[in-house]
Amino acid sequence: MKKLLTLLLVLAMSITMLTACGGGSSDTGSSDSGEQYGKGYVFKHGFDLDYPPYSYRDDSGEVGGFDVEMAQAVCEYYGWEYEAVPFNWDAKDAELNAGSCDCIWSGFTLNGREDDYLWSKPYSDNTQKIMVKKDSGIASLKDLAGKKVGVQTATSAYDMLQSEEEGGQKKLADSFASLEVYETYTIAFNDLKAGAIDAVAIDVTSGNFLMNDEEGYAYLDEDLGSEVYAIGFRKDDTELCEKINAALDALAEDGTVEKIAANYPEIKDYITLGK
Repeated sequence: MKKLLTLLLVLAMSITMLTACGGGSSDTGSSDSGEQYGKGYVFKHGFDLDYPPYSYRDDSGEVGGFDVEMAQAVCEYYGWEYEAVPFNWDAKDAELNAGSCDCIWSGFTLNGREDDYLWSKPYSDNTQKIMVKKDSGIASLKDLAGKKVGVQTATSAYDMLQSEEEGGQKKLADSFASLEVYETYTIAFNDLKAGAIDAVAIDVTSGNFLMNDEEGYAYLDEDLGSEVYAIGFRKDDTELCEKINAALDALAEDGTVEKIAANYPEIKDYITLGK
């Protein structure tokens, strides 16, 4: 009888241990970041739905742009699944903080936001310019006095025109008749074409894309400022940031970055990876 009880006890303990091991394995897999970023991980790419040539979603719902292709290349490099998370630019922080996306990767300016995110290595240089019609009679920044100037909301150009700190252009903006704030640069450019505004404060790479098939537009010689683009992560996502940086280096070394950049002649000379 004692032998039978002992046998039953041993069997019960074995079943308990097996069950515990099975449950522990499942829990560890769901919380271990090494497993989380392994092959098959679903990488959620957060980006501005209308910021060509870096990121956009067209009328058919297809996504594209340099940043989109680069994110897809990173996923292919690691064997991850790519998930597009396009959003209105002013919702980027809410989307990131809610976990809807893994990062903000969309022509995102690092300058002035150094402490707000965990940043990847910079991958593109950029400059802030003023775009006007060639026949507008506007030849310099001082000629913008009394003019209507457009800018996209929550962009570095907008921040620059609101800033009184060193490098800011608040004094210039105060000379405008008005600063018209748009949801996207595409809408602002359409208003410039229609004559609703006199100029647009814009990133030169975005402006190059918008002017690509258009004649009669130019930048003023004077710059508003300069910046670099990088990928913004939540501050505690150190491992993911390091993996993305490692992939960017590898893709620059094997020529993938150069190949993708060639699809976007408006910005290819501004891409700094591998240089």
